[in-house]
Amino acid sequence: MSSSPLSKKRRLSGTETKTESHCSSSNSVKTELSHTPANGMAKNGNDAEIDEGLYSRQLYVLGHDAMKRMQNSNVLISGMRGLGVEIAKNVILGGVKSVTVHDQGVAEWRDLSSQFYLREADLGSNRAEVSHPRLAELNSYVPVTAYTGSLYNDYLTQFEVVVLTNSSLEEQRQLGDYCHSKGIMLVIADTRGLFGQLFCDFGDDMLVFDTNGEQPLSAMISMITKAGPSARPARLPVCRAQRNKRCDECLFFSPQDAAAVVTCLDEARHGFESGDYVTFTEVLGMTELNGCQPVEIKVLGPYTFSICDTTDFSDYVRGGIVSQVKMPKKISFKSLSTSMAEPEMLITDFAKYERPGQLHVGYQAIHAYEKKHSRLPKPWCRADADEVVALAKEVNASLTGSAKVEKLDEALIKKLAFLVAGDLAPVNAFIGGLAAQEVMKASHKTQKGHCTRFRRHSDDFLCACTGKFMPIKQWLYFDALECLAEEEGVLLSEEECAPRNSRYDGQIAVFGTKLQDQLAKQRYFLVGAGAIGCELMKNFAMMGLASKEGEVIVTDMDTIEKSNLNRQFLFRPCDVTMNPSFNITGHQNRVGPDTERVYDDDFFESLDGVTNALDNPLLESGTLGTKGNVQVVIPFLTESYSSSQDPPEKSIPICTLKNFPNAIEHTLQWARDEFEGLFKQPSENAMQYLTWADCVTWARNHWQCQYSNNIRQLLHNFPPEQLTSSGAPFWSGPKRCPHPLDFSIDNELHMDYVMSGANLYAQTYGMAGSKDRAALAKILQELDVPVFTPRSGVKIHVSDQELQSAHASVDDSRLAELKTLLPNFDSSSKFKLAAIDFEKDDDTNFHMDFIVAASNLRAENYDIPPADRHKIIPAIATTTASVVGLVCLELIKIVQGHKKLESFKNGFMNLALPFFAFSEPVAAPSHKYYEIDWSLWDRFEVKGMQANGEEMTLRQFLDHFKNEHQLEITMLSQGVSMLMTEIVTKVSKKKLGKHVKALVFELCCNDLKDEDVEVPYVRYTIR
Repeated sequence: MSSSPLSKKRRLSGTETKTESHCSSSNSVKTELSHTPANGMAKNGNDAEIDEGLYSRQLYVLGHDAMKRMQNSNVLISGMRGLGVEIAKNVILGGVKSVTVHDQGVAEWRDLSSQFYLREADLGSNRAEVSHPRLAELNSYVPVTAYTGSLYNDYLTQFEVVVLTNSSLEEQRQLGDYCHSKGIMLVIADTRGLFGQLFCDFGDDMLVFDTNGEQPLSAMISMITKAGPSARPARLPVCRAQRNKRCDECLFFSPQDAAAVVTCLDEARHGFESGDYVTFTEVLGMTELNGCQPVEIKVLGPYTFSICDTTDFSDYVRGGIVSQVKMPKKISFKSLSTSMAEPEMLITDFAKYERPGQLHVGYQAIHAYEKKHSRLPKPWCRADADEVVALAKEVNASLTGSAKVEKLDEALIKKLAFLVAGDLAPVNAFIGGLAAQEVMKASHKTQKGHCTRFRRHSDDFLCACTGKFMPIKQWLYFDALECLAEEEGVLLSEEECAPRNSRYDGQIAVFGTKLQDQLAKQRYFLVGAGAIGCELMKNFAMMGLASKEGEVIVTDMDTIEKSNLNRQFLFRPCDVTMNPSFNITGHQNRVGPDTERVYDDDFFESLDGVTNALDNPLLESGTLGTKGNVQVVIPFLTESYSSSQDPPEKSIPICTLKNFPNAIEHTLQWARDEFEGLFKQPSENAMQYLTWADCVTWARNHWQCQYSNNIRQLLHNFPPEQLTSSGAPFWSGPKRCPHPLDFSIDNELHMDYVMSGANLYAQTYGMAGSKDRAALAKILQELDVPVFTPRSGVKIHVSDQELQSAHASVDDSRLAELKTLLPNFDSSSKFKLAAIDFEKDDDTNFHMDFIVAASNLRAENYDIPPADRHKIIPAIATTTASVVGLVCLELIKIVQGHKKLESFKNGFMNLALPFFAFSEPVAAPSHKYYEIDWSLWDRFEVKGMQANGEEMTLRQFLDHFKNEHQLEITMLSQGVSMLMTEIVTKVSKKKLGKHVKALVFELCCNDLKDEDVEVPYVRYTIR
């Protein structure tokens, strides 16, 4: 094996959680944890505190309530082949109470294609027992147990969620009906080659309180009319025990033909939908709405909606904030037996709208074949496939209702039979990620007596108090048949796909040996060894990518933080040995201008695929909480990555950030700007010797300036009773009237700010900081903070237009004054300030401490509800696994040389809804000059060095285009340089490194008719 350590450098403090390696095979059933977590809790449960360092990214996806509920779920996962271990990995990383892995089978060669915790030495050993100690390393808070007995009804009663993989239809029916009768959540997952199946049964009355996971919307109010008929109260859904009783706490308003209209400020659309529920705060005049029970609305326009009857309410005066309220939604699931006859399907690809029904029949035919022959159909065996088709016809004939298909797609059923013996890591990753997410949704269901949202009326009360996200209802089918040969009618031979006692047998069963040989020779560049990077490496290893003369180069300059361990499961000692043939080389470089000498033209030209380069296939992917996307970019076929861009984020006006925030997003951005201005681009010169007390003094004085003095100055300029020129209150609408804060060492948030600010300030001067809060308090008690008196004549800009006008009027005298304040070079060169790059994942570096404290103090100034620490980039292992599965399916197409646009799939998913959308990539736009067609991928190739060893002159360059292409160049540029005399170096003054082989020029040209024409770029070769 040619390998080097993973590129992520390990940075875990001595107090962080560490585990011993369980790299060797083990048949033990129990795992002894080698340590106790930092918070003293070695397991999850009712009394366990959430390890916010470990789960920070996931907490922002799920929230504390849902996370606590999930930590009370015991999960059984049956089947430890590739799919089962993928689900187990994600569920354990997620942090349930316990996981039991079950399997009565032994490891076989074909399992090694996707079961990343099996080695060749494990062949013949029980899969659950071998996988168990390796899975247990993933999360010390989740006890993992292996069980190798048979599954019987009484055994299942100890679990809240049961997951079945690699199980027979008879077992699924028997256990499924029992689970439904006992209120045990059931997930059935199955993968067969390029096909996947998922089924969920979460009981008769599951309540979901947050169907999409999005932050509730809010808007500022400008007007509420006084109108409407009498609104009739309606009752909130309650538990079965209270269904026939009145619950005064559960009343809400219904708009039934309501005419009272709420108008929001026209700064932004409110974003509500009809049927949403809202509540009100800070309304002046019509105070009956403040703190009311949720009101159902009807949207009238982008800035208006109607609510309940307000006839008897007080007159509206001004102000108010309307906020969306997530209302519970009851969902009923059918048992497996009932649902098989009347299936509800979730469509994953609308271009394959009819396939789920066909595959619903096809899967039953496969189970019938396996029951009849005690084996699966052989790979690409025509006779076996014909028998499966015949069985499918029998199954379909026996069905009634919606399960029966009008006409069986025999070609599709044959392909299912051809591929059913296959076992592919990417398909397991996709379906396994989805299945694990459903387990986590099911794990949020509250047990008896634990409801906190409603008043508890009896011990029999049962509801899903923290139900998070909408479950799959109830069947999902998936296929990736585009991975097969593009030509119609191409069939592989049985011999080519027969087992070879190879670790790739599961993949050879689908694609034969040719693809395996192609994969082994691939040379790929992977930028980033984070969550997606880890999953990619796992899949690359399982697929056999770069397993012979090929190579995967991975680079990542970041260090491993504790929160990485919640999603990035490869950061353990033995993980790179999951395939001994996997050739991987690790770098610790940032890919950019500074490393062009490392990643030069020769490097990129030697690659078969890469994550970011012009002339190589690009597999781009990303996740944001439960959302994920995949984009495939193929040179000369699709548009480039830069052809389409995400819509720009709405910018926050500078004056809103500086003086008039009205939302937590404003204070967070203000805090982020504070960090950048204070610690990344410090303005002070370092010509002084500092002590820790000096750093504390600076932080305390800065606190006083930002949260007291500046606010007092603002209120001096614009008193609370200030009126505008039109007579309207100045502090109204989006302008919230602030109040200054008084510092107290007894206020934890105040101390957090000073502690983090002082430590960051010390870091910029290369000093050691301190975490001693008692010592900090002592220094603060002895400080004498200057008294501030607001001044007259201080200009505070009310709008960005005023601010821009003021900046435009800065005169030369002011610039000269600033220039005199700069130190001379000789004196300042002796001192250096260290800029601090913001790093959100390290809980020990004070970065997030400062951002949270600065933002929430600012929010307190303006009476804005504070944000918790987890208002950061959300991430969760399930989405990452699913996205990477799709990426690797596209990689298989690229390696095979697919050329048709319709063969490739861009994908978007939101596992919270759940929603899936697949589409063909956008074709590269075609252009033309004269009769020559070209796309963004085409280049004029020009050799700059002539035979005599001299570089081409500008005149020769212009003549070349005139003679060879009948184009007259009117403008020539390279980068930001206009080239009007000599080529490149003499004009741009830029020294070209020896690693630069070619430059890209941009042309403006006229044709022979002297008309402007659009032409490709020029690739100007200089070496």
